[in-house]
Amino acid sequence: MTVQRWVAFAAVAFLCACNPQVPRDAASLAPSPTPTASAPLSLKITGSGTEKQPVRIVQQRGNGKQYELLARSFVSQGAPGSARATFKNPHVTFYGKDGSTMIADAPRGIVDQDSDLVELQGGVNAHNSSGMALQCDTLTYDRATEMFHGTGHVVITEQNGFHATGQRVDSDITLTHTQMQ
Repeated sequence: MTVQRWVAFAAVAFLCACNPQVPRDAASLAPSPTPTASAPLSLKITGSGTEKQPVRIVQQRGNGKQYELLARSFVSQGAPGSARATFKNPHVTFYGKDGSTMIADAPRGIVDQDSDLVELQGGVNAHNSSGMALQCDTLTYDRATEMFHGTGHVVITEQNGFHATGQRVDSDITLTHTQMQ
């Protein structure tokens, strides 16, 4: 084969490769199907801190903090924006709109983004900036209403000797707007 014939053959082969055949059936002319939505992304994230540098989560409300959570470790699972995180030995400072605070400690804590709840479990010890103390088995903070709901062996005490017990309490951070059962 001469060089000229080889070049001509290569050119024809190249042009045929660049010009695919038209489909023969009408079904192949239909547009390709729209991609279907895939399952939402679900992430599992774990983290740990130290005594001097714990895991730190800050929830903002406008220009101020709603709460700050410090913990030894955490596991978060779920889609971004709707995850549920579990914390070991959380120490949480809740901030009221009026500048008051409540500090709570528990063996376990859960932050659920879907329900907008922070739940402390396993025996909660808390006190607020006015000196009132709260103890209960479980304490749930509702971010939307900024109210606490405590259940199980609830005890509220004040420095002046006030002492109340019950099985359930609903209150604000100051523990002054309280209903106890």
